[in-house]
Amino acid sequence: MENPNLLSPSVLAFVGDAVYGLMVRTALAQVNRPSGELHKLSVKLVNATAQAEAYKIIEPTLSEKEVMVFKRGRNFKTGNTPKNSTGGDYHTATGLETLFGFLYLSGERERLEALFNIIWEKFNIS
Repeated sequence: MENPNLLSPSVLAFVGDAVYGLMVRTALAQVNRPSGELHKLSVKLVNATAQAEAYKIIEPTLSEKEVMVFKRGRNFKTGNTPKNSTGGDYHTATGLETLFGFLYLSGERERLEALFNIIWEKFNIS
């Protein structure tokens, strides 16, 4: 991707949602449980409430640029709010997805993995 800065927050969040979900599923594959159980864990971890918690975990480690990208996504008007979370959690989750999409499309895979590893350690799934 030539310049992810030019993409809308909704496009970055679209990509970031897939990236975050894949990272969770990849980490869960290491847990080595039946696929049905892994799916339940994935659903538990890839939702607005859990992603809002994930953002709180990494927030202190973010650069100024990363916070700006997060805020672009968080403040983007989406037009829908899920039934299983608060509006605040939903917007925070969208910001997290925007950040993950931005880092992925910027080729900053090491930083992306470092942030995800901080989250994963706190979620303590084993």
